[in-house]
Amino acid sequence: MALHKLKKEETLAMRKRLIGQSCRLFYSDDPIKIVRARGQYLFDENDKRYLDCISNVHHVGHCHPSITKVAAAQMELLNTNARFLHDNIVVYADRLAATLPDKLCVFYFVNSGSEANDLALRLARQYTQHEDVIVLDHAYHGHLTSLIDISPYKFRKLTGQKEWVHVAPLPDVYRGVYREDHPDPGQAYADTVKDLIEEVHRKGRKISAFFAESLPSVGGQIILPERYSPKVAEYVHSAGGVFVADEVQTGFGRVGGHFWGFQLQGEDFCPDIVTMGKPMGNGHPLACVATTVEIAGAFTANAVEYFNTFGGNPVSCAIGLAVLDVIETEDLRGNSMRVGAHLKDLLTKLQKQHQVIGDVRGVGLFVGVELVTDREKRTPATKTAAQVVKRLKEEDQICVSTDGPWDNVLKFKPPMCFSIENAELVVQCIDRILTEKTFNCIRNCQMVTFIKFRGRDMNVYT
Repeated sequence: MALHKLKKEETLAMRKRLIGQSCRLFYSDDPIKIVRARGQYLFDENDKRYLDCISNVHHVGHCHPSITKVAAAQMELLNTNARFLHDNIVVYADRLAATLPDKLCVFYFVNSGSEANDLALRLARQYTQHEDVIVLDHAYHGHLTSLIDISPYKFRKLTGQKEWVHVAPLPDVYRGVYREDHPDPGQAYADTVKDLIEEVHRKGRKISAFFAESLPSVGGQIILPERYSPKVAEYVHSAGGVFVADEVQTGFGRVGGHFWGFQLQGEDFCPDIVTMGKPMGNGHPLACVATTVEIAGAFTANAVEYFNTFGGNPVSCAIGLAVLDVIETEDLRGNSMRVGAHLKDLLTKLQKQHQVIGDVRGVGLFVGVELVTDREKRTPATKTAAQVVKRLKEEDQICVSTDGPWDNVLKFKPPMCFSIENAELVVQCIDRILTEKTFNCIRNCQMVTFIKFRGRDMNVYT
């Protein structure tokens, strides 16, 4: 319970005065003040309920009672430095290992996805003794300086691209170089990485890692084409590098049929390093790096201890274990498959009714709807996407956000308890908004032309 209750205007004024303005709020023109939450719902200071389609961090649902109970119990018993021997960290590591390929069996616990990706970068460089990194265009891997350097989404707005960073085309089959009509886009996009590696070698440089989200999120809710990752891994390994799968956004069963997003690329595909974060603590700061014995051994061999004060503490690991229990006992992977498929099907049907919907893509409860002003040219409908988000919030109390290089992709990454009824409501509201927008556009774009017909003026609307 909050110690102080402020009026919304007071909270907003204090935030503007005390919190850095680069820390932006959702709906900055008229922010929602959220005071409590449960499941897939948020409640403001007036107890108005909002459907949350945004919070993939609160993976199994906001304030899940099983998790809050475990957290409180462990916090009351013990929370201490991870350098003391304790059961929770090893039991949790063992549970995580059971979800991953056998070779990913060594774990480093940290507190955020950014920390996890920074550590993955260190592991890759120590193991390979190389420096250079290949990343995908529009990628975002975290807010630390090391990660801004490998995040085109960020560094293009800041200091620019470092000489050791190399950007491969985003494997986007909707608006990328190789599209849905290509016979094998996975191979074609993988070959762009091969070409990039050869270019790096001609410069006398060497690759330490290929870094990619298993499902690029900031890039626009992208589903990688089949066989892309295995072929890239083959090329990267031949160059002496390692494959890092960033699962910070997509891990822990969000895709439904698999526990990890990288498994969509085939059961035989296994990254060398996997990073995880956001959903694993259901809102509690908890993240991890999983890797092989060989890579971990090289990291140990540098004789520099890796020490993280809070990473893997008893409370964090207790919460992580509780999250795994809820995913299993409530069949949230199954729910993701069923509800996600229904949501995608409804949106695909909506696409046939509204020309502004250029593409619907996704798997499980990771879905994107790309809005365009022209289907043939695939021109991003950034303004329309922003209007849809605004109206959903104001008229329907539904929280949705946008992503993609042009912010024209409506993204859906809700808590995994999202229901069939929730999906149907969201699509109904989007349909209403787009229908009204189309009608208003036709009405507002009508031009009056005066022509002579049989000796008299007539108004003709075109």
